[in-house]
Amino acid sequence: MRIFKTLLSLLAFSLLAQSIVAQTKAREIWSVEKANAWYKTKGWLRGSDFIPSTAINQLEMWQAESFDPVTIDRELGYAESIGMNSMRVYLHHLAWEVDPKGFKNRVNQYLKIADKHHISTLFVLFDDCWNPTYSVGKQPDPKPGVHNSGWVRDPGELIFTEPQVIEKLEAYVKDILASFKNDKRIVLWDLYNEPGNSGYGNRSMPLVEKVFVWGREANPSQPLSAGVWDWKLKELSDFQIKNSDVTTYHNYGDTENHTKDIEKLKSLSQRPLLCTEYMARSRNSLFSNIMPILKKENIAAYNWGLVAGKTNTIYAWDKPMPNGNEPELWFHDIFRPDGTPYKQDEVQVIKDLTGKK
Repeated sequence: MRIFKTLLSLLAFSLLAQSIVAQTKAREIWSVEKANAWYKTKGWLRGSDFIPSTAINQLEMWQAESFDPVTIDRELGYAESIGMNSMRVYLHHLAWEVDPKGFKNRVNQYLKIADKHHISTLFVLFDDCWNPTYSVGKQPDPKPGVHNSGWVRDPGELIFTEPQVIEKLEAYVKDILASFKNDKRIVLWDLYNEPGNSGYGNRSMPLVEKVFVWGREANPSQPLSAGVWDWKLKELSDFQIKNSDVTTYHNYGDTENHTKDIEKLKSLSQRPLLCTEYMARSRNSLFSNIMPILKKENIAAYNWGLVAGKTNTIYAWDKPMPNGNEPELWFHDIFRPDGTPYKQDEVQVIKDLTGKK
């Protein structure tokens, strides 16, 4: 009986994939005029890269057995309380593959919670950062003092070891975008986080090219983008800028470094700028010095991390603390799980910039 059910499940998935992958003509990139007109309707977007403190990675956030709407609700309330109005949130194809309908129901549940707090969402589909392999079920416990010890790539090594996974990835992208293509709670689709990271370099280019085609074939009402993050990856960066409806980027540098990136991006693109990752205290990327620049330039501002939790992003990328003691200087994150700010003066800076009383 179990084998029979498994075969039925595989057949259902195959039929779903075939129906979703049906080719349609890919739309063109948005015009500069359309991109800027869209951005004018959004106001100043400001928020965090968000995962609830009870999840170590994207799978723990989205799998049915560990999805935690109570914590999501509470922690998005912290964001609302300081005037944040948007969150960047990572999805994962494996959570969809296991249960497409349930996964989309949980995405919708998340969106309902965020909307209740007047928070829009920027979803991320693929990611080249941190651990290369993953599996369904219970996720690993955090390694004491290690930044993002359990975060997983998507699709990671699977794209190289099982290239036939490409059909599944296409079905995933098109199903998610088709299901939420007119959802006003979603501000943007970030198709691929930091392509070429983890030493992949241009090995990531084929999937980057494909996901833009799939996104244009799905033709959501929201813009498509993939953020520039490493100028040394010139071919990837050029492609991302050329093919994104609006220009997104990451910068964890100080004011001089960040300003140079803004100037360079403005010279390369006349489209709206959205900074989808910044704020690393030990690198002098702070709310007090970077967020005012982003507001002045009308650049969307998404810092990494809202609430300290299982991702361990209070610890720096390259400075683990195996004893698990709290670092004197947090690398990322704003709040403790109980809602207490790590630094009250930082929260006040944010509230002053967002106009939150």
